[in-house]
Amino acid sequence: MKFGVVVFPGSQYDDVIHVLREALALEAVRLWHQDNSLDGFGAGDCIVLPGGFSYGDYLRAGALARFSPILNAVAGFAALGGYVWGIGNGFQVLCEAGLLPGALAVNLNHQFISRSVYLRTETNNSPITSNIMPGRVLTLPIAHGAGRYYADAPTLNRLENNGQVLFRYATENGEITDAANPNGALNNIAGICNEKRNIFGMMPHPERAAERALGNTHGLLLFESLLATAKVAV
Repeated sequence: MKFGVVVFPGSQYDDVIHVLREALALEAVRLWHQDNSLDGFGAGDCIVLPGGFSYGDYLRAGALARFSPILNAVAGFAALGGYVWGIGNGFQVLCEAGLLPGALAVNLNHQFISRSVYLRTETNNSPITSNIMPGRVLTLPIAHGAGRYYADAPTLNRLENNGQVLFRYATENGEITDAANPNGALNNIAGICNEKRNIFGMMPHPERAAERALGNTHGLLLFESLLATAKVAV
């Protein structure tokens, strides 16, 4: 399985590249945002839109990045069944581009939040959760100023009814409470996927919790789930 990591001005892609290459010994290449194609990538591969502050978050987080030429290629790649994973700012970009439903609004407290949070896994019916039991609580870091997931009522109902919510902010015991919600996201939503389940986005950063040296390998579970899913698909 080959990974392409899209680099926008302001992207923080090094952590993803490091985990893919050093922790998992996988092929990972940088893709410049001005590229017009994804030559060399097939349906069994994955394009990652990493965290950071694309275009300095000017106008709105992810709003300018969605106009980069490579987004057309990413959309075409996804339409053919390729995996697309947006993390942090990458999730914002996918929503701005219409590749995932909803939007990420400014945190309810209007402050930048950088800390670890608890996430309850809602389903194992997605590539990045296939090896994780529903209900399992993970600890992952967040670092965002606009991570409050929002969608209108019909969209929210579809996500819930289709099992497209992957993670919710929760307590250490897996309870879904307002106090456990760091940014005011509707329904405590921290990550979702599309209906075809090959595009997924999340605000927490699994790549920053994927090595024993960091004291947390919960993030590695998501990468391993994706690898297992891709192997089965092949």
